[in-house]
Amino acid sequence: MRIVIIGGVAAGMSAATRLRRLQEDAEIIVVERGEHVSFANCGLPYHLGGVIENRSALLLQTPESLAARFRIDVRVRTEALAIHPAERTVELRHPDGAVESLEYDELVLTPGAAPVRPPIPGIEHALTLRDVTDLDQIIDAAEDAAEAVVIGAGFIGVEVAENLVARGISVHLVEAAGHVIAPLDPEMAEPVHSRLRANGVDLRLRSTVVEIGDDGVTLDTGEKLPGALVLAAIGVRPESRLAAGAGLEITGSGAIAVDDRWATSDPHIHAAGDAVAKIDAITGDDVLVPLANTANRDGRLVADVISGRPGVVRPTLGSAIVGVFGLQVAVTGWSETRLRAAGRPVRVIHTHPVHHAGYYPGAVGMRLKLLVDPGTDRILGAQAVADQGADKRIDVIATAMAGGLKASQLADLELCYAPQFGSAKDPVNFLGWADQNLADGLVDTIQWHELASAMAGGARVIDVRTPAEHEKGAIPGSTLIPLDELRERLGDLPDGDLIVHCAAGLRSYVAARILTQHGRRARSLDGGFATWADGTAGR
Repeated sequence: MRIVIIGGVAAGMSAATRLRRLQEDAEIIVVERGEHVSFANCGLPYHLGGVIENRSALLLQTPESLAARFRIDVRVRTEALAIHPAERTVELRHPDGAVESLEYDELVLTPGAAPVRPPIPGIEHALTLRDVTDLDQIIDAAEDAAEAVVIGAGFIGVEVAENLVARGISVHLVEAAGHVIAPLDPEMAEPVHSRLRANGVDLRLRSTVVEIGDDGVTLDTGEKLPGALVLAAIGVRPESRLAAGAGLEITGSGAIAVDDRWATSDPHIHAAGDAVAKIDAITGDDVLVPLANTANRDGRLVADVISGRPGVVRPTLGSAIVGVFGLQVAVTGWSETRLRAAGRPVRVIHTHPVHHAGYYPGAVGMRLKLLVDPGTDRILGAQAVADQGADKRIDVIATAMAGGLKASQLADLELCYAPQFGSAKDPVNFLGWADQNLADGLVDTIQWHELASAMAGGARVIDVRTPAEHEKGAIPGSTLIPLDELRERLGDLPDGDLIVHCAAGLRSYVAARILTQHGRRARSLDGGFATWADGTAGR
């Protein structure tokens, strides 16, 4: 059997090496348009900033090493021009310009995704970061650059901005949306904004680039931002040109359509990786998720399918993490913004725990957010922002989602504990308890973005923090009644609906329980003053 794989790196090389382990006698040919067939694409920004010192560390395998260990025929700098499904051939152009028609028994498409390059005047001046060749070009441009402009503040944009700063370059980071990192909700993104600005990044939100020149960009406001280096990190699109040209089915999002065993509309052509439409774990709809872990996993499973083994497409949650000047930003599933835009009911829980036992030295604060379907208690998504511990908590929640656990069952998870690693009551357990309290009707909460409307409707806000906390910062119009004085001062409370808040939501929960048991309608401000402050800071 001859198996031809178009595209290397994550999905392609995972498929190729798995195929060899399963089929020693198969002829496996990998065709890669670029110069490198196997490299650590997620590590590219960190060589730019000098964190990964040696460029060679990014090159995981070479055609020679793959031939020696796996007997795979890897052809770099070779472009697939066309696929002819009826003849089962691929038309290839070799580095010397010669064109070859290569027959196959099975074909695997793993061409990945290409950077989006919108029709902005001067877009040809902007660099992109997709492979090692792109990285080399960026490093060359950075040698003489004092300032740089990064267009797009998604995962790649913020990573590149951080690493350009590490090179001593002043960075202007331009983002059309109101906050960075689209999967985050605005209040969760505000600490990221603060961290970027604290490290010298000129963050321009709600701004678009209308022209790119040799020495910088022009914004929609008419302002010019200088930059000898301009990098576009606006997003990616599936590389589905070959598939479309072969008459294979393409989804509305431009991705290659596959069935539950990665077969395209031609049974002898499979596809995997960033070019393929994934199944959204929340809705079951097609979705684009260009992540290395899903690409590697799916490439391996495609090899299983071709080899006659079980290998079924799994829905994806889109779990991801990025570091921003030491800050961990992790997500899984859907955001509140996305859920509300889709008209889906959602129960929202914010907490602000510390990442390990507070009495053990070095405990740092975290911001956690859990999104839950109020009708089924299904976990719909989660976000974490912290200097430490965000990765662990989101991984636990993503695993719970994959296993079908309900939000309330997070309370019962048995997680490892020692004071330097966690708490006897882990932050994930706390999310489960908070969900139980809401589901059982023990407390009613209000979100930071609903507070102004509630106050305009006559609700009164009671601050149950200490006088010292209130003096440092308070919600306008709030009344201070510390929690420990609340029972004795019930007569001081104003008439009507009450909204109680503390710093992070725990004391206000206690206050709400006291008040409701004394016959008052009281809601707790979810996430407390900390979440309200983060949310309103960006408005």
